[in-house]
Amino acid sequence: MRLFVGDDWAEDHHDVELMDATGKRLAKARLPEGVAGMARLHAMLAEHLGAAVEDEQAASQVLIGIETDRGPWVQALVAAGYQVFAVNPLQASEYRRRHAVSGAKSDAGDAHVLADMVRTDSHQLRTVAGDSDQAQAVKVVTRAHKTLIWERTRQTQRPRHALRDYFPAALTAFDDLDAPETLELLAKAATPTAAAKLTISQISAALKRAGRRGDLAAKAAPIQAALRTEHLGQPEAVTAAHAASVRALIAVLITLNEQVAALHREVEAHFG
Repeated sequence: MRLFVGDDWAEDHHDVELMDATGKRLAKARLPEGVAGMARLHAMLAEHLGAAVEDEQAASQVLIGIETDRGPWVQALVAAGYQVFAVNPLQASEYRRRHAVSGAKSDAGDAHVLADMVRTDSHQLRTVAGDSDQAQAVKVVTRAHKTLIWERTRQTQRPRHALRDYFPAALTAFDDLDAPETLELLAKAATPTAAAKLTISQISAALKRAGRRGDLAAKAAPIQAALRTEHLGQPEAVTAAHAASVRALIAVLITLNEQVAALHREVEAHFG
């Protein structure tokens, strides 16, 4: 499966759009400049590549159009194994004029134009190369960083499927199953009975340890309410088996989070 990405960059952010081979928009987002934004882009792509992320050549099926060929962001894209095309701004302007009704410029619109250009006209665009010793070193850590993010995305689906079978309230309570507070609380209380006993203080403490800010008690209240919602359950023995499975999967996700963070620091150090 090929994915086409338009990346309209600014000094502190990137507006991106993901498109499939038919021109259908799959996702769009505004990403911050830097490693955090790159990590989010890797995760977006992993979600839409699906099972293809296990293919070593999957990254080469991602074509990215961006109106520059310089800077650490572009080098990170190249190092991750994506096909990156440097689009001349005049080319993008002409394409926009020919294909848009108004021809007006906008960040989101430009991301769409760039995605569509690499989808239809990549043969006329110039790919960006990164072949210095430093680029090769960056390639190693950047690809490892991307691979672990993709693996985390894939691994997150396993506890999601299990929870849907025996503890659907947890999916209502937690939007992000690989978030640190989610993993901590589910490891502590992997059954509906145990989760229903979690207090506001316990949930707030997990949120605090995960670095969440603001009124933590207010954020903890809807989580607690969702965990205490009545739902159709499984027999006790089946629930216990599912809970054991989920705790094991959570341990894997916690390790992946730790290693993603470690490689995050490595990527920053190499670019630095």
